[in-house]
Amino acid sequence: MKKKTILVIYGGTSSEREISLKSGKACIKAIKKLKYNVLKFDPATKDLREINNYKVDLIFNALHGRDGEDGIVQSYFEYFKIPYTHSGILSSMNAMDKIISKKEFIKNKIRTANYMSLNSVNYQKVLKKKNIIKSKLIYPLVIKPSNEGSSIGVKICTDFNDLKKSVVELIKKYKTLIIENFIGGQEIQVAVVNGKPLGAIELKPKRKFYDYQAKYSKSARTQHLMPANLTSKKYKEVLILAKKAHDALKCSGVTRSDFKFIKNKFYLLEINTQPGMTDLSLVPEIAKYCGISFNALVRNIINDASIKR
Repeated sequence: MKKKTILVIYGGTSSEREISLKSGKACIKAIKKLKYNVLKFDPATKDLREINNYKVDLIFNALHGRDGEDGIVQSYFEYFKIPYTHSGILSSMNAMDKIISKKEFIKNKIRTANYMSLNSVNYQKVLKKKNIIKSKLIYPLVIKPSNEGSSIGVKICTDFNDLKKSVVELIKKYKTLIIENFIGGQEIQVAVVNGKPLGAIELKPKRKFYDYQAKYSKSARTQHLMPANLTSKKYKEVLILAKKAHDALKCSGVTRSDFKFIKNKFYLLEINTQPGMTDLSLVPEIAKYCGISFNALVRNIINDASIKR
């Protein structure tokens, strides 16, 4: 039987390029061990239209952030009718946009932090103390871009002056921002693979919050507790909530849902359709605890590849 050829797309031009390169390299290694032929493609050095020049059976999407996680690259895969891994166009776009995904969480009765949004056109009009009160926002507040991942551009503000300063600074770089209540408590993240919730991990960052450094730098010494320190009833509950979020946004393949747990309640912060696959990444760690090796996890992702996702 002819060996399948897989095109791994990784790197790209987003602010998460370095993590994508690490994810891609780890997945390429696993795909080779699984006895597939592997070709590589970095959108930072090649035009996405060139994908169609490659004779491949499927695409393994290892991109993170803009263009790779927001429906852009997926639209090329669909146009060229090449089966691919992870979520499709619409689910990727909706999950990446924190405003759209929050609306979906609320519609599906999944608890999330109170929020308000503003953009480069309306921010001066919207950013008023009365609107903060109206939106049920209480300091400290979190401000972040509505469509970045890996905690990029996230700031915690303690008062209105601090918030105003952060908005002015961030709005120059990001067109749309989201302001939400800072939720304390336990940091819980859940992996869903091919529609099945695998497990929940707890993170104890030594830093102020689980930021980019805490996620990807060993020197940040973030403590990982697997399984998460929850009662068995609450553990089952968060798995159900992650599956509900995965289904609500019509996701495919792998997702990781990020929760906060405080006063016996879970708050869903966001859902990631292209979670990291590095040696520090959470989905492989959760899978390993569940008896699924990194290679087996990659195989499961490959087996789920299709078009019209």
